[in-house]
Amino acid sequence: MYKIVKKKELNPTVTLMEVEAPFIAKKAEPGQFIILRVDEEGERIPLTVADYDRKKGTVTIIFQIVGGTTQRLNHLNEGDCIHDFVGPLGEPSHLDGLKKVAVIGGGVGCAIAYPVAKKLHELGAEVHSVVGFRNKELVILEEEFRKASDVYKIMTDDGSYGEKGLVTDALRALIESGNAYDEVIAIGPVVMMKFVSLLTKKYDIKTVVSMNPIMIDGTGMCGCCRLTVDGQTKFACVDGPDFDGHAVDYDEILKRASTYREFEAREREEACNLFKKEVR
Repeated sequence: MYKIVKKKELNPTVTLMEVEAPFIAKKAEPGQFIILRVDEEGERIPLTVADYDRKKGTVTIIFQIVGGTTQRLNHLNEGDCIHDFVGPLGEPSHLDGLKKVAVIGGGVGCAIAYPVAKKLHELGAEVHSVVGFRNKELVILEEEFRKASDVYKIMTDDGSYGEKGLVTDALRALIESGNAYDEVIAIGPVVMMKFVSLLTKKYDIKTVVSMNPIMIDGTGMCGCCRLTVDGQTKFACVDGPDFDGHAVDYDEILKRASTYREFEAREREEACNLFKKEVR
């Protein structure tokens, strides 16, 4: 059992939890993930390691409430325990040797982008972070990103905070102002990563994207995180989650992703009804 030592609501649909898991904290690196089960009968879900504290022996996860399992997880509080918490899994992000990097985060994907930016900053790289959200209410990890970034730009679709526009608008401006990046690392919605990759390809800038958002089972057995990279079949959980952004077939992923929307909505509704009955 893994004790929750901290719980914080980052916005109305996104929650941060710090969990006691000393063996995972000892080895975790940016880009890796854990698999958890809320209780003995719960489903297994993968969540990215958003941060870790080797001295305290804790691992931080950040999750969006999108289905039944994340709804159940969100009903746990400080002092409660998560039944299973396994990791670290997946290949760590390859960050050594990079001198100047643009880290692009979109929405809850910023929870994955932040540890990458933090690690790069610790390694002495110049970090330019560009993050995007639909509106001010959904902004997360602003203070953390600022501490880890030499340049920090925040974009919102409606202009309610930061600059109005898309992350690609800010990235294009940074590139055209003379910034020569060793690499661009983009993490967020698949459609965002697609257009970041299309932009950087024009400037011949190496780009890495995280396919963590499409993982479900976390072992490669379910096949749901299957993707095509440079014409070859890969699995995000066992071959990644990081891939060459210029080689990924995004349209294939976007088409498959729509398959699960109805199921997730139904599971979320059932979980809400279950907790309403328990409260009564």
